[in-house]
Amino acid sequence: MANLINLESVSKSFGLKTLLDSVSLGVQTGDRIGVVGLNGGGKTTLLEVITGIEPPDSGRVSHNSDLRMAVVTQRAELDPEATVADVVLAPLGLETFEWASNAKVREVLGGLGIVDLGLDTKVGQLSGGERRRTNLAAALVQDLDLIVLDEPTNHLDVEGVQWLASYLLSRKLAIIVVTHDRWFLDTVATRTWEVHDGRVDAYEGGYNDWIFARAERARQADAMEQRRQNLARKELAWLRRGAPARTSKPRYRIEAAEALIADVPEPRNKVELIAFAKQRQGKVVVELEDARIETPDGRMLVDHLTWRLAPGERIGLVGVNGSGKTTLLRALAGAHPLAAGKRIEGRTVRLGWLRQELDDLDPSLRLLDAVEEVATYVQLGKKELSASQLAERLGFSAKRQRTPVGDLSGGERRRLQLTRVLMAEPNLLLLDEPTNDLDIATLQELESLLDSWAGTMVVISHDRYLIERIADSTWALFGDGKLTNLPGGIDEYLSRRAQLAAAEGTGVVDLGEPNKAPAAPKKSALSSQQQREISKQMSALERKMNKLDPRIEKLNEDMAEAAVAVDTAKLADLDKQLKALQSEREELEMEWLELGERLES
Repeated sequence: MANLINLESVSKSFGLKTLLDSVSLGVQTGDRIGVVGLNGGGKTTLLEVITGIEPPDSGRVSHNSDLRMAVVTQRAELDPEATVADVVLAPLGLETFEWASNAKVREVLGGLGIVDLGLDTKVGQLSGGERRRTNLAAALVQDLDLIVLDEPTNHLDVEGVQWLASYLLSRKLAIIVVTHDRWFLDTVATRTWEVHDGRVDAYEGGYNDWIFARAERARQADAMEQRRQNLARKELAWLRRGAPARTSKPRYRIEAAEALIADVPEPRNKVELIAFAKQRQGKVVVELEDARIETPDGRMLVDHLTWRLAPGERIGLVGVNGSGKTTLLRALAGAHPLAAGKRIEGRTVRLGWLRQELDDLDPSLRLLDAVEEVATYVQLGKKELSASQLAERLGFSAKRQRTPVGDLSGGERRRLQLTRVLMAEPNLLLLDEPTNDLDIATLQELESLLDSWAGTMVVISHDRYLIERIADSTWALFGDGKLTNLPGGIDEYLSRRAQLAAAEGTGVVDLGEPNKAPAAPKKSALSSQQQREISKQMSALERKMNKLDPRIEKLNEDMAEAAVAVDTAKLADLDKQLKALQSEREELEMEWLELGERLES
């Protein structure tokens, strides 16, 4: 292993704030380092000092003399008159017509959707997200020793994040990445740097291991850190109880983690929340019946859609960028007219809607006043929080709460908008990309708040960790005029997207094989007769699962009523029936997924 970069006693301040204080670090060949910390804590400054964009105030930064490095910042400062080809291909000496003959370039352009932008398109005509993707592509096509990325998953959909992680793992290069995407961090990083209070604490492993280390540290803290300790333990409990946790720790560390979470309850009590939601909402929330929804430009999004949102239902909505997720959310909210069919809204529905557009607020208003303008107190589960307490939990310190709205950054205004939405105590919550501009600590707080929130929720997000963490079911738009339920969650979504790409012969890289160049659709090892037989078996399984769903939904309703009536004997009997049905459905799902894997092979 060779040393690529060294920092020796490096300090850096801006104004009176010290962001780095005598920091010493090293980057070796093959290191994959995730950088985490609060917004404004110094993550980007650390990257800029490491890469030489900003000089240190004191200390020394040394680079290997032969270091080949690319830096992708959030600034994406590109010449607006340059074309996409000028930015991505020209530095490699490639002409526009030559890119398809280069496997690496072809893979990057396909994986990031650059070809769809048009190689002759001028940078000035691209959106901010498209510029970021172009800048990222320009770095990834190079032969490098080290790539430094600042929030590379912003403006990528779930599929794009999956592709980027797979691609980086396939390359023999060192990586330093600032990211708030926890799935990406846990998949890519083998080390984690936490930037806080002018220091950089180094941990082995990715997000899972970092959370364990923080939980241990919090356990030893004093009473002032109790809330943070509970949050870390709760997060760790969810990690350990979900899919097999990704951890590089030896067995004794895993056993220590299990002991640490032994008395931590599940993140949320579903039966209790459904019962409470039913009290607040009644049986009807929002229903779309035989609906046809078209995009503003007249493209058909879904047709003959009947979708009934149940009290307490938590839905994750996924799809590629431009698939119509936001339009569907607007239709649910009643803000986008149906081309056909009807929308029914329950009489007790109180809608809370986090849009991607920022609220138009009086810039002279103090942040806290903007929150209290909605309400002074909010009931979340069994706890009552003041406007100031909720704002603090979503990342606004007491001092920052006195700041005028006009002085807030775009990310802070987004958080303010989220705070105002929750402050209104909605019982139907529509969240459109809620993780944008939130750091990991604030994301954990948001998830903890939503754990005790009783109501129906639909969330659009490219953050697969968030979807898996707070949603109970996943639905997708594949561009076929339907809204599709995905029993297998995000993994099933990515698998289906790969199948669609292969079937259409689009040349999109197979997400499960990052080194594979685009090619003609893969010929199945199964005969046509075998494929038809497997398809028939899968259809039969789907019918069985569809028959179980209403029974499971009815049992959930009966349990909610029993919980309200405090009928513990009936509740126990219903719970036993529900677990048996859920177990039967899970077996059917596993059989369906196994058949799907055979069909792909």
